[in-house]
Amino acid sequence: MYGSARRDYRRELCPAEMQPFRLAVKETDLWLAVDQNIPVAAVAGELESFIWHQRTILEHYLKKDPLFCTTLDPHPALPDAPALAFAMARASNRAGVGPMAAVAGAFAQLAGEWLLRYSSQVIVENGGDIYYCCRQALRVGVYAGASPFSGRLAVEVHAPGQGRGICTSSATVGPSFSKGRADAAVICGVDALLADAVATAAASMVHTEDDLKRAINFALGIEGIEGALVILGDKLAVRGKMRLAKL
Repeated sequence: MYGSARRDYRRELCPAEMQPFRLAVKETDLWLAVDQNIPVAAVAGELESFIWHQRTILEHYLKKDPLFCTTLDPHPALPDAPALAFAMARASNRAGVGPMAAVAGAFAQLAGEWLLRYSSQVIVENGGDIYYCCRQALRVGVYAGASPFSGRLAVEVHAPGQGRGICTSSATVGPSFSKGRADAAVICGVDALLADAVATAAASMVHTEDDLKRAINFALGIEGIEGALVILGDKLAVRGKMRLAKL
């Protein structure tokens, strides 16, 4: 589910009844899928303007509160912060990490909720973090560095018609920062910001295989988190509302 320069995993996300497209605004590199009848060219232009606007608002705020961008610990948003910064601060505070741990999930969810005005189903992937609202189950491949599970294992999640997040953090794959050694921490929850922040926190807990269960219990102990998978080498732990499948 996670990649750096490679984006091969994106081809596996799109159900047959949906159409994919891509949108990039600076570092925000989105892969999206919507209903087949949606005029993608027109919608993509409007969505691009929306994402530019939201990024600009956040970037202006970060100039006023630079610690918000750099701290690895929970950090409250200033009283005049934009709504997106407040949402990131709330999610990261619950996970015990810095606000930027929720930024990729935040933009995936912003784009997905915006698209739901036009499409009955959406999938938005942003650097391995996914917001989705689908009628059918979503199967997502897990990419976990040198682990033997990498590229061979998928998680399947199903919440018909409900918006959900499924996000990944890794110490060995991609640009995610992690204090731990986990090859992958995959978290699903009621929103993508919270799943993103909790994935960072859970991955940072794992240094040995004895930490796998502790990371899973931590994640599932946070209200709104529905499933967790953590991988270290040839060991994994999984619990909650996600099913493992061969990729």
